Amino acid sequence: MKYLVVGLGNIGAEYADTRHNIGFKVLDFLAGKSDTSFSADRYGAVAELRHRGRTIVLLKPSTYMNLSGKAVRYWLDRTGVPVSNLLVVVDDIALPFGTLRMRTKGSDGGHNGLKNINELLGTDAYARIRFGIGGDFARGGQVDYVLGRWTEQESAAMPERLAVFADAVLSFASVGAERTMNLYNKK
Repeated sequence: MKYLVVGLGNIGAEYADTRHNIGFKVLDFLAGKSDTSFSADRYGAVAELRHRGRTIVLLKPSTYMNLSGKAVRYWLDRTGVPVSNLLVVVDDIALPFGTLRMRTKGSDGGHNGLKNINELLGTDAYARIRFGIGGDFARGGQVDYVLGRWTEQESAAMPERLAVFADAVLSFASVGAERTMNLYNKK
């Protein structure tokens, strides 16, 4: 079986360690843990790994966050992966830092990357893992917050949280969305 795991983020050094790029960070961690590396390809950086007899294609779109759907649609078509085997890793300001919330469908929740994916796929029925980045910003400060850097405390906790998220991605590919949600969607 083949899976497509997409980590949302923005390309460019100025975005590299921002909250909005947590999708890229999770995939980088997983690739490093799996001893694979990304190479530039059409609409993104791509890596491939094997886990328990499954092939997992990792994609970090180069289309910028708000146009992520273009890369997702292209790579679903190119790899022949069905939407049921798509998993998107995305940041979420409505969840406390480091919280993992997986769903098999749902609204974009105001996230422009998910909104574009929903529009271009014509459905919101695909799995997504939300990484809580917290919402500690003043009114009108959302853009600066999500494009801001991690605090010292968040950075210190990051390796443990990245390991949990990488394990959840592998779980999705090996035991499916429902069991993964039961295992990882804990308070």
